[in-house]
Amino acid sequence: MSRSDQVNLFRGWPSADLLPTERLKKAAVDALSDPVVSAEGYGYGPDEGYLPLRENIARWLTDFYAPVQPIDSNRICITGGASQNLACILQVFTDPIQTKHVWLANPTYHLVFQIFEDAGFYQRLGEIPEDEEGLDVNALALALEAFEKKLPADNEDTGHENIKSPKPHRKSYRHVIYCVPTFSNPSNKTMSISRRESLVKIARKYDALIVCDDVYDFLPYPEFNNSLAQSSLPRLVDIDRFLNRGPRDRFGNVVSNGSFSKIIGAGCRVGWAEGTGDLVYGLSQTGSTRSGGSPSQLMSTFVNEILEDKSLQRHIADTIIPAGSRRYALMTSAINEHLVPLGVTFLAGSEHYSVIGGYYVWIELPVPFNAAQVCKVALDHYNLVLGKEGLFTVPGTTPQEDRQQHIRLCFMWEAEERLAEGVKRLGFVLRMLRENATFEK
Repeated sequence: MSRSDQVNLFRGWPSADLLPTERLKKAAVDALSDPVVSAEGYGYGPDEGYLPLRENIARWLTDFYAPVQPIDSNRICITGGASQNLACILQVFTDPIQTKHVWLANPTYHLVFQIFEDAGFYQRLGEIPEDEEGLDVNALALALEAFEKKLPADNEDTGHENIKSPKPHRKSYRHVIYCVPTFSNPSNKTMSISRRESLVKIARKYDALIVCDDVYDFLPYPEFNNSLAQSSLPRLVDIDRFLNRGPRDRFGNVVSNGSFSKIIGAGCRVGWAEGTGDLVYGLSQTGSTRSGGSPSQLMSTFVNEILEDKSLQRHIADTIIPAGSRRYALMTSAINEHLVPLGVTFLAGSEHYSVIGGYYVWIELPVPFNAAQVCKVALDHYNLVLGKEGLFTVPGTTPQEDRQQHIRLCFMWEAEERLAEGVKRLGFVLRMLRENATFEK
C-alpha cells in the first residue's frame, strides 16, 4: 500500500461493510408503503417519539440487560442521537446558576466539551482521573467534597433565582457527571459493578445527574466475554432504579443515552434516552422538540421495522460482533508486532479487563515520545491520521504536551486489511523519531 493512501485510525465511525444496508432499504420501502406507518412518519410525531419504536426498544433493552423488572416504554423517549440528546438534557435539567459544575473522566470523549460549554459551563468542567476501571470514583468523591467546601452556603453565593423558568417537568441538578461506563471512549475501559454502584451513591449524595453514553454496550467480543445474548453488567440507570429501594426523587440520578449510530450508521441520527418516567417526560418537553416534533420521526419508522422482526439484533450478533472481534484481534496483533518492541504498552485481554469490546485501543508511548509530535509526524510523513491524548483532555486543565503519552486507535472504520498497515506506519514514525532524536523538549 502506497503511503499516499491515507489510513485513518482516528475516525470513530462504523465501516460501510458493517452496516445493515439492504435490510434498511427494505425497511424504508415497507414503512413508506404502509399508509398507516408512513402517515405517522411524515408527521411531527408525539413529544416522546414514535411509540412502536419506544416499545420495541424497551423489549430489546429488557432482553439484553435483563434488569430485575422489565423496562416499560414510559421510561424511553426517542432522541436525535446521543450528542443531540446531551444538549437537550442540559437544557432541561441544568441551570447555569444552580448547577455548579460538570465532572468528566480525563481522558474523555472530546466532542462533548463544546456541548457543555454551549450550555453555560465554560471553564466549569472538572477532570477526574481514570484507573483500570475508568472514572476513579474515590477521586470524584474527594473532588466533590472539596468543591462543596469552597462554596458559600446555598443562596449566599448568587442571590439569584434560576436563569431558566420554573416548570413542573424541570429540575436543576447541582452537579452533572458525564461518563461512558462500558468500553469508554477513548480508553476502552469498563466500570465494574461495584464501581457503578459507588458512582450512583455519590450522585445521590451530591444531587448530581449522571449522563451515561451507553452507545458501545452492544459490542462485546466473544474471545473475552462469557455471553453475547445478555450484558454481563447492569447499566447505571438500572442500578439507580433498584439500588436501596430506588431513586431518591421522581427524576432519579441517572439518564442512559443510547444511539443507533455505532450499529446502523453514523447518519442514522436516531437514539433513545432512558430514565425515570418523570425524567423522560421532562426531556420530551425540550423546546426544540415541542416546536420541531419528535427527533428523527421518519427514520424512527425505518429503525422500528428492523427491531420489530429482530433483524437488527441478528445483524449485531452475526455481522458486527464477529467483525469487531476480528478487527480487535488484528489491531492488537499488529500492535504487539510493530509497537510493543518499541516500548509501546496498552491494556488488552481478560487479565486487565473484565470485558472487551467497543471501537478503540488506547496505547501509551514510552518516554521521551509525546503524542502530539507523533501524530503530526504520522500525518505529515506517512498520511496516517491518529487521535492524540491532548484532544481528549478536559478543557481548563493544564495539559503538558511533553507528558502526554497516549494515542487512540479506532479499529472499526478502516477496512480490515488496512489496520495492520496503519499500525506499521506508526511503528515507522516511532523509529524515525528515535533515530533522528527529534523529540520536543
